[in-house]
Amino acid sequence: MNTAWTLLVLAGLLEVAWALGLKASEGFSRPLPTLFTLVTMAASFYLLAQAMKTLPVGTAYAVWVGIGAVGTVLLGILVFGEQAGPWRLLSLALLLGGLIGLKLTS
Repeated sequence: MNTAWTLLVLAGLLEVAWALGLKASEGFSRPLPTLFTLVTMAASFYLLAQAMKTLPVGTAYAVWVGIGAVGTVLLGILVFGEQAGPWRLLSLALLLGGLIGLKLTS
């Protein structure tokens, strides 16, 4: 995997981190989760910007959002006990398939 894709994957994982931090911050009312959210958000955007120096903007953005969405939903299911019904899991599988397709065609 080349550097741009590595940066993009890290950016996507940080997007998952800040999304979960956003929930933990309770509307930015808790200082430490708020700080965590802002730091991981800035790092995620920075890495996305670096990846976009090389990768097509549409692909990079879609993959970044996709990693964030899939990761956040999976952790929501595992950590917060959110619903994991068959349609939701099928939707995640379709999203993951789209991400793989974007990677393979870029």
